[in-house]
Amino acid sequence: MKQATSDILNMSHYRIEKMKVRQKSKTEEFLMIIGVPMALIAYVFIMYVLDLNFLNHIDATQLGKTATKQLNTIGMISFIETNRAMLAIFVAALILWITEAIPNYLTSLILIVTLVLTKVLPEDTAYAQLGHKVMWLNILSFILASMLVATGVAKRFALWFILKFGKNASSIFLSFIVINTVLALFISATTAKATILLPIFMVVAAVYGASDGKRNNFGRNIVLQNLLHINMSASGFLTGSGANLLAASLIAGSIGTEVFFSDWMMAAFPTAMILMFLGWLVGTRIFFPLSKDEQLPNIEGGLDSLREELHKMGQMGFEEFKAIAIFTAIIGFWATDSYHGISPTAVAFVGAIVALLPKVGIVKWNDVDIPWHLLLFSAGAYTLGAGLSITDLPNTLVNYSFIKLGISEGTPFWMIYILLTGAMIFSSLIFQSKTMRTMIFIPIGIGVANRLGFDALSLALPLSLLIEHVYTLPFNSKPAILLYATDHYSWTDTFKFGITMQFLAWMLSILMAMTYFKWLGITPNGLF
Repeated sequence: MKQATSDILNMSHYRIEKMKVRQKSKTEEFLMIIGVPMALIAYVFIMYVLDLNFLNHIDATQLGKTATKQLNTIGMISFIETNRAMLAIFVAALILWITEAIPNYLTSLILIVTLVLTKVLPEDTAYAQLGHKVMWLNILSFILASMLVATGVAKRFALWFILKFGKNASSIFLSFIVINTVLALFISATTAKATILLPIFMVVAAVYGASDGKRNNFGRNIVLQNLLHINMSASGFLTGSGANLLAASLIAGSIGTEVFFSDWMMAAFPTAMILMFLGWLVGTRIFFPLSKDEQLPNIEGGLDSLREELHKMGQMGFEEFKAIAIFTAIIGFWATDSYHGISPTAVAFVGAIVALLPKVGIVKWNDVDIPWHLLLFSAGAYTLGAGLSITDLPNTLVNYSFIKLGISEGTPFWMIYILLTGAMIFSSLIFQSKTMRTMIFIPIGIGVANRLGFDALSLALPLSLLIEHVYTLPFNSKPAILLYATDHYSWTDTFKFGITMQFLAWMLSILMAMTYFKWLGITPNGLF
């Protein structure tokens, strides 16, 4: 019995490589089989069969600057054919990404070369997306996150905080809100946060009776709420994920001014904190209420395993203090970027250089863990975005949709806001990629705002704050897939908790648009 207890309280038992691989459902397997044929059929039909007459009525006065320049260069007939090719590639790529018929990074490589071969984009533009400043910030963030992992700062902080403040079930859940929020400041990959925290909350779950296939409401709460916290804390900061940075770049390109770290945090952080606390109440009070037995440790001295893990780390060393100093400086510069004007990418560059400096720095290049397959996927998404920009396809589709739906310049702002935010948040039930949803909805929000005469920020920024709602079903995001493998909850559990939180997030977004966002000058006065 002692051996069994020591096993379930051993943090190494919950390393990622030891987690069970989630078996795909029959529906997912079917989608993988039909994905490639569906993508090919869609491409051929859009390119050569369908009568897309709305492309013949492109309003040159509604085009963006990039598309107008392209139109003037190649002429209207070629511009229409380029739009057709862009639409065909976009739909085909979307099908491949959704069905996961082939790895997402391979889909990205295929769409990049297809955009070149169909002459939608010149080679220089298509291949240059791997050098996009957001790509650089992603790479640099992984370097900085590796520094924290290598020195043990992130793990030490999480263990210390749980032991210091996790005196009972409620305080443990609240502690993980704080831990996730702090980690989100300097780790821009949600999967990396899940990897760091999973062994810790799995041991805590075991202490409270959820282990070895035995499910209870504490286990359901600790995993599902951490999944929510991982994503919501990321939404609170511009650097919380690569998708946030991409959204900010798209918005900045449309309004002509930078979206600063401090601007994003001012708008997003309160919403993120409210949703994490709501998740705690919904989980522990409504869907998975804790019995008296589940509110107290089931294993005598169970938290001692975490204390022993922290003890094994020893006293904080000089390298850890250096890592903290570097990150404190980086966060300070990020939070004050509206005053000094230095971009988050430039700040991260300096931080990464210091971290890698021989003798002075903290990590060596071989210690850095950069997931290049994710970066290649992102490069494909950014290249697709460049194609959408040069063809202005989102504006064309928005204009056509408005004509068909009878939406005019007199349509109330609140009606458009509710429609677009609802579509954005619930689209995560279909799309696995936050980057892809960003590429679809942020340009649409900008196009709709421009069409109706509103500030682009009024729709684009609230849509951006809904990017991270990818926790309802196991295939909605990488952390969701990872945490589902813990076997602490079922599809029904995650769906009813997740869909409820999505509805609450939608309602909160509308409420904020009517109040707080107005005060910040994001949404217009007098239109709600």
